[in-house]
Amino acid sequence: MIDFWQNLALNLDPVAFSIGSVDIRYYSLAYLLSFAVAYLLILYRLKFEGFAKKFSRDDIDTLVLISFLGVVLGGRLGYVLFYDFSYYLANPLQVVYPFDSEGNFTGLAGMSFHGGLIAVILGALAFIRHKKWKPIEVASLIVPCIPLGYMFGRIGNFLNNELWGAPTEFALGMYVAVGNVIVKLHPSQLYEAFFEGLLLFLLLWIFRYSRFVQKYALSCFLFGYGFVRFFIEYIRVPDAHLGYFWGVLSMGQILCLAMMVAAFIIPKFKAFKD
Repeated sequence: MIDFWQNLALNLDPVAFSIGSVDIRYYSLAYLLSFAVAYLLILYRLKFEGFAKKFSRDDIDTLVLISFLGVVLGGRLGYVLFYDFSYYLANPLQVVYPFDSEGNFTGLAGMSFHGGLIAVILGALAFIRHKKWKPIEVASLIVPCIPLGYMFGRIGNFLNNELWGAPTEFALGMYVAVGNVIVKLHPSQLYEAFFEGLLLFLLLWIFRYSRFVQKYALSCFLFGYGFVRFFIEYIRVPDAHLGYFWGVLSMGQILCLAMMVAAFIIPKFKAFKD
């Protein structure tokens, strides 16, 4: 069983199927699945947990669409701004150009969770203000559904053979082909899928009826995700062109610290009070 686990990545093909010259990767399908899972959970809560009295299905569909666009556009712009701004400043077309130097379709290579999160929050708040809803009630509905969808996104990173962790001799490490060399690395994508996705989902879902989660759902998510990822970042390899800031923190850790700080600030805003 351990041997199967450690060699799993060597036997994975990131391409699910091809349409002509365009390869459809599991990564793309995983992202679609992540949205589908979160959306279905929201619909379940809307129908069976009383939220339909406050929000219509059409309005929730619009909010989900805004969130989808926020993840894609914000995730891409976040990567450009946070992780490789100087390169994209010199090559602006690469921000939206979905092909590599050989003309192969690659999609938009490089997405930032934190950029997507910021865009989703801003887009959602604009729509919520338009509908004159209470942000705290919308967060109570939607936030507990998000981590399970996120889990599939990280599994997509694993299937796409990206975002590997540091070299290790740990039993959970996996053998990965890096150029012509086979190395054993931490499958940090799967660690994140479990801790930031499945575990955080279970905690928020199980306690979704508690007064604390209903009142501080967004803060619970921001702090929980930021806290777990901050420590997982220690076994991830930072982008080579960025390295560590002050020799200690990766860009991901800096953004996670900002998330945890935001978790304590947001409840102080009037919009997030009862």
